[in-house]
Amino acid sequence: MREIPKPTELDQVEKKYVRETRCYKTARVFPTDCNNHNTLFGGKLMSYIDDIASIAASKLCRVNTVTASTDSVDFLYPINPTDSVTLESFASWTGRSSMEIFVKVIREDLKTGEKKIAATAFLTFVALDEDNRKLIVPRLIPETEEEMKLYETAPARAAMRKQRREESKKFADFLTVNYPWD
Repeated sequence: MREIPKPTELDQVEKKYVRETRCYKTARVFPTDCNNHNTLFGGKLMSYIDDIASIAASKLCRVNTVTASTDSVDFLYPINPTDSVTLESFASWTGRSSMEIFVKVIREDLKTGEKKIAATAFLTFVALDEDNRKLIVPRLIPETEEEMKLYETAPARAAMRKQRREESKKFADFLTVNYPWD
């Protein structure tokens, strides 16, 4: 006879639907937002991405969150001054105290109505209490095909993140902290 496993601490954790974390931001692209190629500054877009991702993270756990890493930002198509840019963000996976947030960037040509995925990004946030100690975050329940695909593929991204972080720490130990004028 098989023994029934005892519930773990994570089994008792609150669960939320991915849709409860979903949020959107739309902005028009103005000439002052553009670089010398007359496309949206990558840094401006990255600022939008971190902003909307932080909202999705907060909607998941309703406590303070902090960006632990920007795992990737893939710029797929340029965003032009004739475009609007819409960012869609939601939690795509959770660990114990961390959460992966996915951001999809859609450019829409305001003259033709043509839409394209202009960029995608994965960020990791950590939930913190008032004393900046890590908190356990809710488990996620994906529902749509897109949500399920992101959820199922998240453990592989988490493993790559962990490896990259370890390599970054080793590399940081090698780097000097001295300024040239010291």
